Amino acid sequence: FPNRDARSPSDDPHTPSRPPFMLISRWKQTLRSCASLIGRDSSLTLASRHATLTSSCSPPDTPKGLGRGYSFVPIATERRTPAKRAVAFVDGQNLFHAAREAFGYSYPNYDPSVLAQQVCAGKGWELTQVRFCTGIPDVGDNSRWHLFWTRKLAAMGRQGVVVYSRPLRYRNRTVALPDGSEHSFRTGEEKGIDVRIALDVIALAHHHEYDVALVMSQDQDLSEVAEEIRVIAREQQRWIKIASAFPCSPSSPNCRGDQ
Repeated sequence: FPNRDARSPSDDPHTPSRPPFMLISRWKQTLRSCASLIGRDSSLTLASRHATLTSSCSPPDTPKGLGRGYSFVPIATERRTPAKRAVAFVDGQNLFHAAREAFGYSYPNYDPSVLAQQVCAGKGWELTQVRFCTGIPDVGDNSRWHLFWTRKLAAMGRQGVVVYSRPLRYRNRTVALPDGSEHSFRTGEEKGIDVRIALDVIALAHHHEYDVALVMSQDQDLSEVAEEIRVIAREQQRWIKIASAFPCSPSSPNCRGDQ
C-alpha cells in the first residue's frame, strides 16, 4: 500500500493550486472590481453606508466582479427616541409680577428665550419657538415704560421671538392702610393677553407645531385651555402636554403648578 503521508502537495485539496503571490494579485483585482461596482451603482453606494462587506474563499475560476461568496450584512443602528418639541408662551406682565413677588425684582430685565431654554433643558424637551405677549402703557400715560417695552420687544423680535403687544388699560384703585386711612392710585391692567395666548396654544396644537405647550403664566383664565388640549390630543391620537412654569420662592403667596 502506498504511504498516505507521502502525498504530493498537488494532491492536497487545501493546498492552493497557484503560488501565493498570484492569489494576492487576484484578490486585489476582485476588491478593485467591487469598489468600481459600488461607485457606479447608486443603490450599492447607499447600501455601503449601512453595511459591511464580507467575503469567503472562491475558486480560482470565479468571474471578475463581486463574484461568489460576497454579501452585505446590515449593521444594527441604535434607535433614539426624538425629544419632545416645546413651544413657550410667555405672559410678560404676569411673569414680571411673579418675579417681583418671589424675588423682589422691580425691573423686568429677564430674557424669555434663555429662561424657556433652561426650563426645557431641565425636562429634556427641544425648544422650537418662543411667543411673548405683553401689555405696554401708552406713551401719554407713561413714556418711560412705553419706550422700554417698545425697545425690548424689538430686540426679542430680532432674536426670533414671536412678539405680541396690547396697550394697558388704567383704572383707579383704592386700598385700606393699617392706620384705617385709604390710599388711591392709578394702575394699568392687561386686557386680551390671556385670550391671545389661549388662541395661540390651541391653533399651534391643531397644526402639530409642538408636543409640549410651556405656559409662563399663572392666569387662571388659561385653565380652560388645558381641557381643549386634551380633546385635541384624543382627536389626533398623539401625546400633548401643557405645563406651567413661573418663579416661586418661600415668600411667594401663590405657587400653583410647576415651579
